[in-house]
Amino acid sequence: MSDPTEDALTEGYRRFRQEHWPEARAEYETLAKGQKPHTLIVACSDSRADPALIFDAAPGELFVVRNVANLVPPYEPDGQRHGVSAALEFGVKVLEVSRIVVMGHASCGGVGAMLHGAPDNCRDFVAPWVEQGTPVVRHVAETVAPEEVQSAAEEAVVRLSIRNLRTFPWIAEREAAGKLTLTGLHFGIADGVLRKLGDGPRFEPLG
Repeated sequence: MSDPTEDALTEGYRRFRQEHWPEARAEYETLAKGQKPHTLIVACSDSRADPALIFDAAPGELFVVRNVANLVPPYEPDGQRHGVSAALEFGVKVLEVSRIVVMGHASCGGVGAMLHGAPDNCRDFVAPWVEQGTPVVRHVAETVAPEEVQSAAEEAVVRLSIRNLRTFPWIAEREAAGKLTLTGLHFGIADGVLRKLGDGPRFEPLG
């Protein structure tokens, strides 16, 4: 019996080779010599919120880091395995991106786990990972109307990640020097609207 997921991937690859590759070949050959993305994006792993699609970005424009609930842990150079921090270090120090975007999204299961607990069968890694956002989202849950809890909590996690980015000395230094911009965004899956972190209590639609 054939695997439908493998078939879907194979068919997608064939469309890429037949429809996209002929036009993009020269671009990819140039990219093979090196990349120079302008933006590093920390986004959720959720299959419905793909940064490349949302920003209509070409290959080579975005350096994307995806994880459960678009979390950035604080700066902890302790020799342990820090995948997000390693990507940040490479993107900022080597690729010299000029912007870091943290993009949350609606209906985020990772934020839901912060509010209600991780699934019982995800205790090895998901539970301890989302725990870093639990205090801020539970505080938010106490301060907004019940129907706003999920979206307000998603925005709070973006704010937390932005704060944690500033604990990295080489990010804070570049931001202070005007060489790096930090941006918080939230993507509405149902309406396709990007909302941006500003000075107000809630994110505002991006113009």
